[in-house]
Amino acid sequence: MVEPRGRILDDLARLVTDAAGIADGVRREAETLARAQLDRLIATMDLVSREEFEAVRDMAAHARDENDTLRKRIEALEAKLASQTAGNSAASS
Repeated sequence: MVEPRGRILDDLARLVTDAAGIADGVRREAETLARAQLDRLIATMDLVSREEFEAVRDMAAHARDENDTLRKRIEALEAKLASQTAGNSAASS
């Protein structure tokens, strides 16, 4: 008589294990579906990749540095021109 009780427990354990496996399969299927929906949503949006963003950011930083260098050169040339102009005005007076 002990044997049927052990068999019932074995059947119950197998049932719980199967239910856990089914629940895990449902969870994986839901994750896959949610990921596909999210991928579709992102594809319809006008987003850039991280690589594209970083490339443009680096280009902008380089352009700022170049602008600063050119600004300094222009200021130096303007100062030189102003001093030459002032020297010519003093010499002609």
